[in-house]
Amino acid sequence: MVDGRAAAILRWYASHARDLPWRRPDAGPWAVLVSEIMLQQTPVSRVLPAYAAWLERWPTPTALAAASPADAVRQWGRLGYPRRALRLHASARAITERHGGVVPGSLDALRALPGVGSYTAAAVASFAFGQRHAVLDTNVRRVLARLVRGDVRPPPSPTAMEARMAESLLPAEPALAPRWSVAVMELGALICVAERPRCPECPVVGECAWHRAGQPAGDPDQARRPSQDYEGTDRQCRGRLLAVLRESDGPVPAARLDAAWPDAGQRARSLASLVADGLAEPLPGGSYALPR
Repeated sequence: MVDGRAAAILRWYASHARDLPWRRPDAGPWAVLVSEIMLQQTPVSRVLPAYAAWLERWPTPTALAAASPADAVRQWGRLGYPRRALRLHASARAITERHGGVVPGSLDALRALPGVGSYTAAAVASFAFGQRHAVLDTNVRRVLARLVRGDVRPPPSPTAMEARMAESLLPAEPALAPRWSVAVMELGALICVAERPRCPECPVVGECAWHRAGQPAGDPDQARRPSQDYEGTDRQCRGRLLAVLRESDGPVPAARLDAAWPDAGQRARSLASLVADGLAEPLPGGSYALPR
């Protein structure tokens, strides 16, 4: 049986779901894994072209495993958080070496892949293999916090209680559970958004504990912190330095990196962090390159 809330959300999803390539029937487990890594902290609009280009170049894990980490970082381009490129490359090599080039279907095997955490493993197991697992991304957590608990936002980090609640709401029918998970995710992305939720358009507004309680603001200490300006930050500096490395076919002399950012102290700090993250390698003579 599917309860009333689940049925309403599934009906809404059937009419309002976005046509995204990783949701199509021909998207295999590798495509789903690539999409999940790319979608971490990145809007769908930015992921779509990067996803298509990545799979065109590396349609299988084995194809990516045969490339270098530097190739992965270059292909990642300006998508942001470039360590994800290294994690995806490391996962491709692990899939090739441990699983014969086939993305594994078990939750434990997925979790054992480099850079694949509990959420990503559950998402791939659910969406690529049709398994019954709770998939707790930011959107799902926000919908369930409002719908069930009456809170405007979920706790800062996922809790065991949230996981148990999400598991309890999964439809018993194995075939419906993955669809329910992606439907709740879509509801959070399009309607039950963090700021200014579109409650009149919500299919379960009448069942929502938060809405019925008058939409309380919640604990201000748990409110989202204001985002830091990008201009002038270490993150911008890292991006500039990494762009110079990406655009070069070989070692980059320190002088070229010096020209990319004027603040010597910030530049040195940012370059050291790139090295620590495995995104840059110091070479003899004071030059740098992407990881080999």
